[in-house]
Amino acid sequence: MSSKQETEIKLAVPDAGSARRLLRAAGFRVLHRRVFEANTVFDTPELALRKRVSLLRVREAGRTVTLTYKGPPAVSRHKSREELEIEIPSAPTISAILERLGFHVTFRYEKYRTEFHQPGRRGIAMLDETPIGVFLELEGTPRWIDRSARKLGFDDSVYITASYGRLYLEWCAGRGVKPSNMVWGLDR
Repeated sequence: MSSKQETEIKLAVPDAGSARRLLRAAGFRVLHRRVFEANTVFDTPELALRKRVSLLRVREAGRTVTLTYKGPPAVSRHKSREELEIEIPSAPTISAILERLGFHVTFRYEKYRTEFHQPGRRGIAMLDETPIGVFLELEGTPRWIDRSARKLGFDDSVYITASYGRLYLEWCAGRGVKPSNMVWGLDR
């Protein structure tokens, strides 16, 4: 199990190709190749976790399945929150356990993720291709995030601290679409 304080921001980018070029020009190299992720968010029938701005998620990324708890965020220029994760052998089994404990699926979202790093540096840049757009997610110390964003050509006025769930709801509202799940095949 890993426990840490996750600090991150997202940056909207026009497309995956231009994001890769920006990353390469800033000295980033691929750390983990592009992988499809299927994420399932669980909550109680009363939405107790959502009300506390917490998250319980099962992520399938290639052959890796992870159970994640994220605590309430402290949001300023960056979003920072407790993150507890454990790799598990079976998404269907952990999903069944959660359902028997009273949790149910409240949201599903999909994306393709490629992870990048700068050799010798601690932060990670993730290129997320989602059904609602392409984003760079920078995760590390606030100082590393700010320095990396500037090197990529962004200033803090364009930082996004919203979750993919929140971004999806905003995307739906902007298009007059009834929200369901952020999965491939959305009517754009």
